Amino acid sequence: QVQLVESGGGLVQPGGSLRLSCAASGTVSNINAMGWYRQAPGKQRELVATITSGGVTNSADSVKGRFTISRDNAKNTVYLQMSDLKTEDTAVYYCNARIQISPYLFSQDYWGQGTQVTVSS
Repeated sequence: QVQLVESGGGLVQPGGSLRLSCAASGTVSNINAMGWYRQAPGKQRELVATITSGGVTNSADSVKGRFTISRDNAKNTVYLQMSDLKTEDTAVYYCNARIQISPYLFSQDYWGQGTQVTVSS
């Protein structure tokens, strides 16, 4: 069984910073891409940023220059450093990881439970 556990969300003022963390635990043989998605009220879930096992990153235009994704492969953890936060960044942020639980099985997508980020004065 695999679990993704997120932490670091909360309430912050516009222009502030937050750091999200997501750790994978359980039966993990290999983790391929990891990433962050977000869903604001009344909107579809959207990609925020992804990172491959080799460290290649991709991010949405709306967060470029403000958010940085990174990972610690030894800890099976992905981070999202968010700076210069705006009210439109308010959403539930979900961690995603493509994980192999055995070298003999294909990888599958796993999701965290979500963490609320609220940007408000």
